[in-house]
Amino acid sequence: MIPIFLKLGGSLITDKTGVEAVRADVLARLAGEIQQARQANPDLRLVVGHGSGSFGHVAGAKYGTRQGVQTAQEWRGFAEVSAAALRLNRLVTEALLAAGVPAVSLQPCASVSCEDGRITTIAAHPLRAALAADLLPVIHGDVAFDTVRGGTIVSTEEVMMALVGALRPSWLLLAGETEGVLDLAGQVIPRITPATLPQVEAALGGSRGTDVTGGMAAKVRDMLALVRQHPAMHIRIFSGLRPGTLPRVLAAPDTAVGTQICVMRDE
Repeated sequence: MIPIFLKLGGSLITDKTGVEAVRADVLARLAGEIQQARQANPDLRLVVGHGSGSFGHVAGAKYGTRQGVQTAQEWRGFAEVSAAALRLNRLVTEALLAAGVPAVSLQPCASVSCEDGRITTIAAHPLRAALAADLLPVIHGDVAFDTVRGGTIVSTEEVMMALVGALRPSWLLLAGETEGVLDLAGQVIPRITPATLPQVEAALGGSRGTDVTGGMAAKVRDMLALVRQHPAMHIRIFSGLRPGTLPRVLAAPDTAVGTQICVMRDE
């Protein structure tokens, strides 16, 4: 039972320039497409994560939660960030259930421990049990307790990265609002490897709207570090805005859309 990890970006399912502005039509379509892919391939095992978009990122930026939590006001902010992330998570889970997907929400805050902003432990057993029961576990970016900072924020990618060693996914699919990683001319870069990163670094900008977890540049570097550690896994960054793309990629993750991040055999 080798799962596929799918992340629905916060910029895809929310308007990150607003405050708690969900794209309900996009979310409903994506949920339906996930169900379509599951029906087409009953053996498909998915772990879905979603970004916090205009929910958690706005509150996180207000209180500086990612950098640390010490004062009473900062702990109040920690709680508000958690509540905001859960509000979006509930909308995502309900959209999946409405589409016929047996989705179950697993909150990272309850199973993650951090040290100075990095995840040190994460409970993988609940996800394994959910997958074995043919459920679809839904995780998300969240607050986390931290032995150095008191509290912090962990991104969806960081949670998924922490689970890779235990669940060994074949693919990590990152669906956002852009067609992939773009070069300076605005064209999609088909493939990025550790060897080609220096050629594309200049094109890696930030993210549109508020993002307390680093944007595209941090994402690409983190994903390259991940495939170095797990060279059998491949990563694809693509747009979920075009109807029909997601089920096509879920059916055949090596479909040539967006940007693939991998380690080439000669690297």
